[in-house]
Amino acid sequence: MFAFVLMPNHLHLIWRQNKLNGKEKPQSSFLKYSAHEFLKVLKATGQSEFYKIKAANKAYEIWQRDSLSVELFSRDVAEQKLRYIHANPVKGKWKLAKDDLGYTFSSARYYETGVDEFGFLKNLFDEFDGY
Repeated sequence: MFAFVLMPNHLHLIWRQNKLNGKEKPQSSFLKYSAHEFLKVLKATGQSEFYKIKAANKAYEIWQRDSLSVELFSRDVAEQKLRYIHANPVKGKWKLAKDDLGYTFSSARYYETGVDEFGFLKNLFDEFDGY
């Protein structure tokens, strides 16, 4: 994973799928896999009923329908999206921290200090060498 911000009711991720999962789009693969994993935990902790829906094709809905996915096709776009997600907890209605470095559930400190407190981050800009 390159970057993340975990918010109270949503999350932002910058990630790359290393290989194709059949003909499925990367976002679809991620949403399907993570929904199944979250549902396992929710069922084990007795919280799955909160996500139960009445639909012909599924019993639960973990992710918001039509969630936004943006391809990072250039270094400029990647920089803009990284700034946006790291600023999200401190802007607008949220104000969850004084500044982006003070928000615990974010990769902002990694990009400032180079220290990966989470143990799973890679620098996004290593991917854009040559841009």
